[in-house]
Amino acid sequence: MKNYEVVYIFHPALDEGVVEEKLERFHGLVTGEADADVTAVDHWGVRQLAYEIQDQNQGYYVVSQFSTDPQLLSEFERVLKLDDDLMRYLVVISEGEPTSGMSVLAETFGDSTESEHDDDDDDEDDEEEEYDDDHDEASPPEFSGGRGRRRRVEGPRIELLNYKDVATLSRFVTEQGKILPKRTTKVTARFQRKLGGAVKRARYLALLPYVQNHDR
Repeated sequence: MKNYEVVYIFHPALDEGVVEEKLERFHGLVTGEADADVTAVDHWGVRQLAYEIQDQNQGYYVVSQFSTDPQLLSEFERVLKLDDDLMRYLVVISEGEPTSGMSVLAETFGDSTESEHDDDDDDEDDEEEEYDDDHDEASPPEFSGGRGRRRRVEGPRIELLNYKDVATLSRFVTEQGKILPKRTTKVTARFQRKLGGAVKRARYLALLPYVQNHDR
């Protein structure tokens, strides 16, 4: 058995009762085994899409988590693709992300940017070097104003980046929709790789636009 998470985007005209009926049918396809189980279902309800999907600018979001035999997923996804009321979906292996759009933060704050990156050096030429992967995650960056060098201020460390966490992901994206480089945000190489995957998932689910000025 493996743990999975699926994000559904249903047509916004559906009411919760109809959505529940569809979810019951979908989940029945992955809970046929003895140890299989649906562990969480979170109705986000109707939300604004970052861009239009099937001529709709809103969608009914549901996030579900379940454990199942991976061999059952092919039939599960085949049925999802045939449902005309399901505008988009994404199935991923669950890493323990909350069903809500929140990342998992550490309980304590880091001492300083310098202490988090002991291998860093004050020389500007060393900014491109890879950070030690033992420093697992980094805090979301916030930047000082003015024309000076951008810097990350203190903040809680992100223990687990949630691809549904639009507020955090948006801090790492420029006005042109590009992911900020690691030399600017001062995050670890491992975190930067996870960030890239999270942003791609969020864009596919219309939680983030592909470009910031995309028509809504």
